[in-house]
Amino acid sequence: MWSQKMADSVIKRTPVLSETPIHRDKWSYDYGVVLKGMELVWQSTGDKKYFDYIYSNMDPFIAEDGTISGYTFDAFNIDYVNNGKVLLTLYKETLEERFKKAADILRDQLRYHPQTRENVFWHKKVYPHQVWLDGLYMGAPFYAEYVKEFGLEGEFDHIANQYITCVKNAKDPVTGLLYHAYDEMRIQPWCDPETGLSKNFWGRSVGWFVMGLVDTLSFMPTHHVDFNILKDLLESTLQALKNVQDDTGCWYQVLDKGHLKGNYLEASGSSMNLYAIAKGIRLNLLDDTWIKTALQAYKGIIAEFILTTDTGLVNLNKTCQVAGLGGPDGRDGTYTYYISEPIIVNDQKGIGAFILAMAEMEQLASERNITL
Repeated sequence: MWSQKMADSVIKRTPVLSETPIHRDKWSYDYGVVLKGMELVWQSTGDKKYFDYIYSNMDPFIAEDGTISGYTFDAFNIDYVNNGKVLLTLYKETLEERFKKAADILRDQLRYHPQTRENVFWHKKVYPHQVWLDGLYMGAPFYAEYVKEFGLEGEFDHIANQYITCVKNAKDPVTGLLYHAYDEMRIQPWCDPETGLSKNFWGRSVGWFVMGLVDTLSFMPTHHVDFNILKDLLESTLQALKNVQDDTGCWYQVLDKGHLKGNYLEASGSSMNLYAIAKGIRLNLLDDTWIKTALQAYKGIIAEFILTTDTGLVNLNKTCQVAGLGGPDGRDGTYTYYISEPIIVNDQKGIGAFILAMAEMEQLASERNITL
């Protein structure tokens, strides 16, 4: 199983996620992506070493009183919330109160986190009035799981609004794709002064969005008034992605510009899309006609991005290291910007998305008797 092969490679190559130079001593959302993948492998194999890896990587960050090392509450960074998903898993498995207390802190961040006039979370305090697709994955699934376990059903109204309003503002009426971000004040240098929209459809940002949406739906009561609305948003966004899927089964860094010089098939976004499709099929949010698309993506991702060393370690190639908008570097959101960011091997976001995608695809294949 590719999910297990990659998980084993991560454990051997990176025993401590936070000791890599780019992440040293940071409360980084990347960990949550990798560790949620580990969680699926642990659940599918029953092998405790995967849970132990999750525990050992979160343990140093969480004090007995729930204080989170490297975390700043009033930075109001939606990325900081992502690891809360792992804390909820650890609490449910170990019943250690410190993990629940830490998750409570992240839930409290969402109570005070700045929002747009339409009640959607800002991406960060330093990015005022801006909604980025990335943030929907970082915040909403944790919010939904927390509410399911400890909250009130009415709180799902606010969670659903994150997606419904984001799509209303960020969806392109021609392609159905979602722009990377929008600025409700329409003043950022990277945005259209009339619409507030950024300039391009960045692959990983839409990948974050569909992953967050399928995860949120997995926690949301099916009788909620907005459940079917979100279900339709998932299918329509995935249909737009299907329309720009390459013949290899993968997706480009800039989704609709595969024909342009410099564009490339990108591993993290491709894996995220497969995860959303496979999980959507498995949870009956998508019908079985999507199986063909999932299989094409599964085979393409392995063929295009995976290399195995002589020692058996699995490497994931061609992941965009990072892409954003504005900030001190003046990131302008142009096509040239997105294709000029570094492309690296074994990026944690890409690896985590790959494990998640493979694990979901393997589970779907097992349940539906599909040959991979």
